[in-house]
Amino acid sequence: MIQLIGVTKTYPNGVGALYDINLHVGKEEFMFIVGPSGAGKTTLLRMLYKEESPTMGEVIVDRVKVNNLTAEQVPYLRRNIGVVFQDYKLLPKRTVYENVAFALQVTGTPHFQVRRRVMQALELVALLRKANSFPDELSGGEKQRTCIARAIVNNPPILLADEPTGSLDPTTSWDIIQLLDKINKRNTTVLVATHNKSIVDGMKKRVVALEGGRMIRDQQLGAYSGERLSNA
Repeated sequence: MIQLIGVTKTYPNGVGALYDINLHVGKEEFMFIVGPSGAGKTTLLRMLYKEESPTMGEVIVDRVKVNNLTAEQVPYLRRNIGVVFQDYKLLPKRTVYENVAFALQVTGTPHFQVRRRVMQALELVALLRKANSFPDELSGGEKQRTCIARAIVNNPPILLADEPTGSLDPTTSWDIIQLLDKINKRNTTVLVATHNKSIVDGMKKRVVALEGGRMIRDQQLGAYSGERLSNA
């Protein structure tokens, strides 16, 4: 599903973000990417939807060699990848419904399909009653649920979430991660970059740890800090 082969990213100013990353993520897998700020988590995710390109190495997503895509081909790649951002990136003058619908409208989805698919997405994230609300009328958790609905309304096979609980309280954070887990169980590959130790430890999923741009650990049933968790 996702493969990084010898991926290195060095910016023009000489700052290195990633070094020789080799990673394979299987279809319908749920994986956490952890590490301190500046470890390369966001850069790694951005490589997958070609917001960043590697200096060396190869990025393959669903058998597509992302490095080789032209600017005209990138939008087609992104239709298969939903992205959830920490800072929401919602359109402030559009309602929840309109924010989610926009993701379909820009791809030319027929009008009669838009309403059905938007309402299905809002139902999944438990936001039907907020469909006509504007972003400034929402709580942080509701904003993030709107972002998730927008990310999945195209039914992408891959969902990337960059610090999706970074600005949320512990209870709301857990609700958001449970929602991502539910989406994963609907046959979606999910990658989550996070600093949230309690969530990583509680979920017992695959954990890939980055430090200084290098992958230092890849562990099934992993924990944030490296110790293996039991199934008890």
